[in-house]
Amino acid sequence: MNLILLRPDDMVTAERARLSGRRLQHVRAVHRAQAGDVLAVGMLGGRIGTGTVMQIDDSVLEMDVHLEHDPPASLPLTVILALPRPKVLRRVIFSLTVLGVKRIILVNAARVEKSYWQSPFLEPDVINHQLALGLEQARDTQLPQVLLKSRFKPFVQDELPALAQGTLALVAHPGARESCPRQVSGPVTLAIGPEGGFIPFEIDLLQTAGLSPVHMGERILNVETAIPALISGIF
Repeated sequence: MNLILLRPDDMVTAERARLSGRRLQHVRAVHRAQAGDVLAVGMLGGRIGTGTVMQIDDSVLEMDVHLEHDPPASLPLTVILALPRPKVLRRVIFSLTVLGVKRIILVNAARVEKSYWQSPFLEPDVINHQLALGLEQARDTQLPQVLLKSRFKPFVQDELPALAQGTLALVAHPGARESCPRQVSGPVTLAIGPEGGFIPFEIDLLQTAGLSPVHMGERILNVETAIPALISGIF
């Protein structure tokens, strides 16, 4: 936890926060904070700054909070991701949040197992927990938007063209002729397929929606490797 993420209901006065539960235990076990210590804090959806520990014990942490700076700039990137295996999903959501992605769209695809859509890892509370961990790691406060689209064709045909309009719209595909662009300065829409990639029919639909297939070389990457490699290359 590089940043203690505060919520409005943590504030007992305009400048005093009171915490318990996971965040308290982390501060006690990892930071080993004592009264007088200064920790990095940020208000969910707001600014970042410092919190001076005024009281800490087994049940409560109270801090005087001063929020002085804006959070890091977000990436101008929408990631459209074929729903990965549930255990991978948690790590992917965390990584995308750390990297500064603020819109994540999870979609179905031919090579996505139907059972994935019944996973408890898709419950809002579970997703929000991973988002919060990512914000804490990155010292950010701006919560990403996560959308679930379980019907691939209607999403791509009816929603994606407008979403991708005005952006550099790409789909990562090992069979593409063009290599992935680098050092892009404007907004990007990036679709990433499941393990094994999108099938030809899906690539055709994505192209019709305005996305251009691109590759990253001869190696076939798994989802967890492809995501940071693509994003770091593009930006």
